Amino acid sequence: MKTRYLILALALAAVLALVACAGAVAPTRAPAATLAPAVTSAPAATGAPAATGAPAATGAPSAGKPFRVAVVAPSAANDLAFTQSMVDALKKLQADMGGSAKFDFVVTENMFNVTDAASALRDYASKGYDLVIGHGSQYGASLADIAPDFPNTAFAWGTAVDTFSSKGVKNVFAYTVASDQGGYVEGVIGAKLSKSHILAALGPIPAGDGQLTVQGFAAGVKATDPNAKVQTAYTQSFSDVSLMSQAAQTQIASGADVLTGSSQSVVGAISVVKDKGALWFGNQSDQASLAPKNVVASQVYDWTIALKGMYDDIQKGKLGDDVFTMTFKNGGLKMVYNPGYNLPADIQALADKTVQGLSDGSIQTGVK
Repeated sequence: MKTRYLILALALAAVLALVACAGAVAPTRAPAATLAPAVTSAPAATGAPAATGAPAATGAPSAGKPFRVAVVAPSAANDLAFTQSMVDALKKLQADMGGSAKFDFVVTENMFNVTDAASALRDYASKGYDLVIGHGSQYGASLADIAPDFPNTAFAWGTAVDTFSSKGVKNVFAYTVASDQGGYVEGVIGAKLSKSHILAALGPIPAGDGQLTVQGFAAGVKATDPNAKVQTAYTQSFSDVSLMSQAAQTQIASGADVLTGSSQSVVGAISVVKDKGALWFGNQSDQASLAPKNVVASQVYDWTIALKGMYDDIQKGKLGDDVFTMTFKNGGLKMVYNPGYNLPADIQALADKTVQGLSDGSIQTGVK
């Protein structure tokens, strides 16, 4: 009898122990929700997203919702060059329109790989962004393929002038910049400052705004000092800092004491200019902070004009087939003087007069 009671007691204890263990698991809280960052780095290549159909929304964005822009860019958002010029314009327009509740944007940066960039562009389109921008001339072929799959989404790319309307595409904008104008003004100033009468202009490839800047600079120098020599070089790369550094070293070694250049890789050239005590003219974004004693002035791109034009078109139901060109006249180009560099007053006055002449048409760069 005692044995039977002992067995029953042991069995009951075992059951109680199991029940206690089952109730011992402590509840856990769900992780806090996080907002997507405004700027994202390039993701690893994963192939094109599955979604290929056009989003349901058509025409202008719905009332009460922010106008959403997605940008795919080739370099860092703070590159003090091409990508930053677009990011700065987006921030400015966002502030002008009343904040992110009215105008919101996201930037995927460092998309050097065109295949990865195309995947990102398609992904943003599938998510219903109102405007999807491929900020780089290397993205044009991708947009020409993607845009027809999303006829209710507006796309844009630059620097370029082709909206692919000749191919029947109706939802692509293009934007560009008359950077030969800014280059020309820089050449005028540079010719006045050069002591060796040898100047140099560096570019990534002989195309687009980089080539316009180089050609405009050379024209400005020659218009001011016909006897000056302008040396040019192209690195064949938008992103290779070391190649741009080597190009600057070569030019300075051959006598150049005033240099300019274009693309996100110019940080390499500016570093050399700073070390060698030469002068530099910035382009695309204000580059004075990279060498406060060496950067004379910068030609700054303000894409706000283009972005606002696209926004206005989209609100009216027009999703493409317009080209926006930034110039001194429309405010899309600006000369920003470095307050840390003591530019003689007479030379700045000449530069301002040149800007005015380019604005009213009395001065032409001669670049085609």
